[in-house]
Amino acid sequence: MKLHDADIRPLLFDFLDERHGKVRTFEELNIGDCRADVYAVLPDRTVGFEIKSDADTYARLARQTVVYDRYCDYCYAVVGGTHTRIAEHVPPHWGIITVAESEKGYSLTELRPAEKSPKVKTANKLKLLWKRELFQLLANNSFPKYAQKSRKFISDYLLEKLPEEELCLQICDILFERDYTIFEGQQPKKKIRNRMSSVRRGKRAARSKSKK
Repeated sequence: MKLHDADIRPLLFDFLDERHGKVRTFEELNIGDCRADVYAVLPDRTVGFEIKSDADTYARLARQTVVYDRYCDYCYAVVGGTHTRIAEHVPPHWGIITVAESEKGYSLTELRPAEKSPKVKTANKLKLLWKRELFQLLANNSFPKYAQKSRKFISDYLLEKLPEEELCLQICDILFERDYTIFEGQQPKKKIRNRMSSVRRGKRAARSKSKK
């Protein structure tokens, strides 16, 4: 049986929930000039997942790996059973997760763990934040409001004033708290519907989960 993207995503969400005590995932998040199939936020890092189902090719993968590496601390290729040579198509620091079939059905297996991306930039991760979230970072650190300043000015200020490791942790915290409901009633109906459709895939797709 050939597995499609829609078959693999629920398996990936279950895999992440079982593996991590706290994780929030976003589907189809814009990063640079491409979209991450799944962008996961953990308390201390971000992880990008590019899904290659049995129906997919490697036509865009070379470009995708370049962009993922700039925006994600760690990156994984999640592949169906037909992609037996995926290791030849992703950088050596990328992790590989494959679909395995058993008597109980399909599950995911980590074939190769990911290593830290050598090209990830905190400045790029700041680009993923809304401006109101940048303002929140300023407030959380008792910095001036800079209400009239540009996104770039605020990002550069944060990069200058905060140690990079601390700023990365705070970015994760902000993404954990992202609330799409603030857009309800503020945009034309069509735009709300588009926004909310991705969020409702969410609560599964863009959901926070803590296990105690």
